Amino acid sequence: MINKQLLDPESIVVVGGSNDIHKPGGAVLRNLMEGSFRGKLFVTNLKESEVQGIKSFRDPAELPNVDLAIIAIAARFIPEMVEILAKEKNTRAFIILSAGFSEESREGKLLEEQVVQTISSVGGALIGPNCIGVLTPNYQGVFTKPIPTLDPRGCDFISGSGATACFIMEAGIPKGLKFSSVFSVGNSAQMGVEEVLKYLDETFDPDISSRVKLLYIENVSKPDLLLKHAGSLIRKGCKIAAIKAGSSEAGSRAASSHTGALASPDVAVDALFRKAGIVRCYGREDLISVASIFMHPELKGKNIAIITHAGGPAVMLTDALSNGGMNVPHIDNPASKELLTLLYPGSSVANPIDFLATGTAEQLGTIIQFADQKFEGIDGMAVIFGTPGLQDVFDPYSVLHRQMQTAGKPIFPILPSILTANEEVADFISKGHVFFPDEVTFGNALCRVYKTNKPFDLLPDLPKVDHKTIRGIIDRSANGYISPGEIQQLLDACEIPRAKEAVAGDVDVARSISVQFGFPLVMKVVGPLHKSDVGGVVLNIRDEESVVREFNRMINIKDTTGILIQQMLSGTELFVGAKYEKKFGHMILCGLGGIFIEVLKDVSAGIAPIGTDEALTMIRQLKGYKILEGVRGQQGINIGKFADIILRLSALLQAAPEITELDFNPLLGKGDQVIVVDSRIHIMHVRQ
Repeated sequence: MINKQLLDPESIVVVGGSNDIHKPGGAVLRNLMEGSFRGKLFVTNLKESEVQGIKSFRDPAELPNVDLAIIAIAARFIPEMVEILAKEKNTRAFIILSAGFSEESREGKLLEEQVVQTISSVGGALIGPNCIGVLTPNYQGVFTKPIPTLDPRGCDFISGSGATACFIMEAGIPKGLKFSSVFSVGNSAQMGVEEVLKYLDETFDPDISSRVKLLYIENVSKPDLLLKHAGSLIRKGCKIAAIKAGSSEAGSRAASSHTGALASPDVAVDALFRKAGIVRCYGREDLISVASIFMHPELKGKNIAIITHAGGPAVMLTDALSNGGMNVPHIDNPASKELLTLLYPGSSVANPIDFLATGTAEQLGTIIQFADQKFEGIDGMAVIFGTPGLQDVFDPYSVLHRQMQTAGKPIFPILPSILTANEEVADFISKGHVFFPDEVTFGNALCRVYKTNKPFDLLPDLPKVDHKTIRGIIDRSANGYISPGEIQQLLDACEIPRAKEAVAGDVDVARSISVQFGFPLVMKVVGPLHKSDVGGVVLNIRDEESVVREFNRMINIKDTTGILIQQMLSGTELFVGAKYEKKFGHMILCGLGGIFIEVLKDVSAGIAPIGTDEALTMIRQLKGYKILEGVRGQQGINIGKFADIILRLSALLQAAPEITELDFNPLLGKGDQVIVVDSRIHIMHVRQ
């Protein structure tokens, strides 16, 4: 995989190097010559003896041994060229810029496979094909612009799209965002985002490695690898933000359960990112804002002081922070009253702290010092300072620079005058700062960063279950939905609380069950998929006469094979479900149950196995969480018991990986009890 020849080659050949710098082979050669590469540089071009002042080898066989080949020729010629370089020239690193491979056709895919096989056979590393290249401190192996000045304190950036990588750098560099390395993996024929991240994890050095990783992903092909190494890096002190494009599904599919309808592949990506501790972003500016926040000291709490000389942006930022769960607390204490005496009349220190358009650089410094040293309830500061162009703002930006170097609390500079104060902003950036041009984009990003959890355990402790019983039921069951009786046994084997229930095949058995359970009861048809839609659910049965009447009616409903009789329970309706998602494994979902699952779709998802901390986090992230706590005199539920069912379901899925879909809907929560009332489990012994 990634090797020294790729990262720090002593020699590079540009295959297809050109005198035309508007072609990839010409542009990458120019960038190498103008950049930091100090090794031996070679060119192959069948028609030229010299390219951009460098001798060109018309016959690749005449090349000396070379560490890295950057290839920009037609796809059909590349397998032969790679064969020569790998087998005869000891080349062990390849960057293939050319398109025309698996992204285009079946024939291209075969060419790509041939190239990978050759490179892998000699233990070589391949980036691409169909990429813009690689930027490391040792060479600029790209044919595009911009080319940032690499800084070890900047971001390591891995992108599945070359164009998107360019656009993200294009937008980030003018804001002061720095980059440490850039990998454009293109088709990811041998190495994708996951493999590069794995390398960054395994070689991480806390003294010299970048602590910020940015990812642009179009296809999560190896979620286990991404989860393992992203979580590992974050535990080592890194921060990771990622865009996962392609969140919508082309076309719709019929879902046989509530879980199936809710658990799309994009839900799995969300769950993966949360488990790893990755901040998910949804666009270039969003990613840049999150990355820029990463470049500041970590925020330790959610109380923000907004310092401004412009009221409107402060109001919009207050809205963004408040709506995102952060606090802009009212400030009213002796220190704030003292601060007010040092500002011009009409200023406000209540928070936002508005020191008016006439406020001075000295006043800005004083406000920051008060917020940093005297306002104990403040965790960080957002400073909004622009200009209408009546005077320059070098002085306030210099004050901001000095305060950011010495303050004990994070200071986030929001500088909206990117045209009018472009010289001042450029000077501010030159001192090593990154800024935010838009207060709302910043506010939304800060909320998401603050709320992103630390990585969860990949192998959490789970409750013990009766593995022998579970395997016996699964092994003897056919593909498809298993019977209510078998579901009861599975729940009992996991000690998942359930309502008393039994299936009656004739009316006398139904009458006997009703006497045994006592009233009130619920009766449901067994067989039809959506029971309510066919009149197959009757609640609050209170006497034997009603049992007989409803049994005789329901048994004649199409596809009915029996009648399920349950205790009638009450409480808050909850939902827990699971679904097997290809590549990701089992997802577990939880939320409010009953009709709310269809109407509100308020669910949280996690990737199994799920431990206690992750289960509790999933529950607390529900929009309806306050209902579960109890509101307006309504009794809440035992959150710990709800989480315990998620853990026991996780253990069941480990014992029975054949489960493809599972619904517990509803569960009823009341006081200290959380009980499964209705359940459905589908299994598949061999998945496609």
